[in-house]
Amino acid sequence: MADFTDLIARAVTPSMGREEREQVYTVVRQAVQRLQDRENLAPDDPRILLQRHLIEETIRDVEFDIIRFLTLRKIEQARMAQNAEYEAQFTQSKKR
Repeated sequence: MADFTDLIARAVTPSMGREEREQVYTVVRQAVQRLQDRENLAPDDPRILLQRHLIEETIRDVEFDIIRFLTLRKIEQARMAQNAEYEAQFTQSKKR
């Protein structure tokens, strides 16, 4: 499963839209399904259910990481804008 985590993490980027990332996740789900089909296990086999759960959990974790990254980037941009505004006000007050 670690291979799938790496695959997912490398296949998506924060610059991708949600729809693009969902397409990647669909491909991963399909790949897992094909691998499971090759194993000829019953659909309700606990191993299959566990694998599917792990894939969904991995996708959720990747989405969380992307959201966290984007949020931190927005906070940093807001901080930089606030600092620039403060510097502009400070510079103007020194000129008076």
